[in-house]
Amino acid sequence: MIYWQLFMAFFRVGILGYGGGPASIPLVEKEVVKQYKWMDDEEFDNTLALGNSLPGPIATKLAGYIGYRVGGWIGMISALIATVIPTVVLLIALFYFVDALSDQPWLSGMTTAVIPVVGVMLAVMTLDFLKKSRNGLKSWQIVALLAASVVLIELLHIHPAFLILALLLFALVIPEKRKEEDKA
Repeated sequence: MIYWQLFMAFFRVGILGYGGGPASIPLVEKEVVKQYKWMDDEEFDNTLALGNSLPGPIATKLAGYIGYRVGGWIGMISALIATVIPTVVLLIALFYFVDALSDQPWLSGMTTAVIPVVGVMLAVMTLDFLKKSRNGLKSWQIVALLAASVVLIELLHIHPAFLILALLLFALVIPEKRKEEDKA
């Protein structure tokens, strides 16, 4: 039963995650946190942060890790197949469809119309992340991290993985400094 649930959860993500890996993250969160409750919000956020610090597509990394965590190796394989197969089948079908109708204006309008929906999904998830960050950070720290992230990622074109890794290392060091300060 758990393998079937994993397959269906990630199949829905694979078939509805239009717009690439980042666009599928809210769908994965809905299935994993809200629908099946395999993780709580904090666990999902931590998994997402670590997954983003590693190379490769985020949807398959999430499927592999969550599938393994929930159902072991068979769960991982089930979640990965469900994530990849719909996209591969749709890509093959769409290739023939788009190729046959490439001169139709409604076709480009159809793909353009989906972009605002994906933007709203990402904005909702961003607001959720900001709300959750208030649990461990002060407002000025959130603003400082937002500003630093925008400068580093958008203006200086630093890969987000380096920023996430730096913050993880910083978080590992800070508690030790606090303990040392408390002892003194």
